[in-house]
Amino acid sequence: MKKLILVRHGQSEWNLKNLFTGWTDVDLTEQGIQEAYEAGKTMLSEGIKPEICFTSYLKRAIKTLNVILDAMNMDYLPVEKSWRLNEKSYGDLQGKNKAEATEEFGAEQVLLWRRSFDVQAPALNPNDERSPYNDPRYTKVDRKELPLTESLQDCINRLMPFYTGKILKAFDTCNTVLVVAHGNSLRGIVKTLKGMSNEEIIKFNIPTGIPYLFELNDDLSLKSDRFLADKETLQRLMDEVANQGNKK
Repeated sequence: MKKLILVRHGQSEWNLKNLFTGWTDVDLTEQGIQEAYEAGKTMLSEGIKPEICFTSYLKRAIKTLNVILDAMNMDYLPVEKSWRLNEKSYGDLQGKNKAEATEEFGAEQVLLWRRSFDVQAPALNPNDERSPYNDPRYTKVDRKELPLTESLQDCINRLMPFYTGKILKAFDTCNTVLVVAHGNSLRGIVKTLKGMSNEEIIKFNIPTGIPYLFELNDDLSLKSDRFLADKETLQRLMDEVANQGNKK
């Protein structure tokens, strides 16, 4: 049996401030570091032993993975980073408070930008300092592939080549794979594995720092899935994600 573990990064500084983050490279809070540590300890207690790890180009995911591996005493594991695992780009919303954006543009419009499947937020100007065109970590990526904004559908589409070509391919030689990334990029993997509809995935919330275990058959079809947390805690954390647009 194969195991795929997905972990959304621990709480970031902009999660705490309730800001649209997207591709902005913000750090973890102390709580986020603790969440990552607890994620590692939880996996240890479950007897999960990753053999290879994947993460994004953003420090909140990279640092979460590093803390997890340190907690498991498995810092030696191979890690592959890819921009394709980055969070969904929120374009010109990046850096704006979600509740204040709701007051400015209306709850219905902000909900569409945050949680619809195929609606993009306003795009960044290519010359904006927030643009990935001006970030040295993406200099080797074709500009045609770098987003100035994205819908969830766009995010999933740019993730899929990496998911099929790298993450699933890792199971050729490994039985347990760990992916530490972001709420929306991970939702793309969840949607694919669980065969969820567009409507189902936009309502599905992934809390920070809680390992999500998928057990796969030999043909990599889904056998079972569960978050490694008690139901009450999991529901509370999922509700917090869903209600981010309502708090300042």
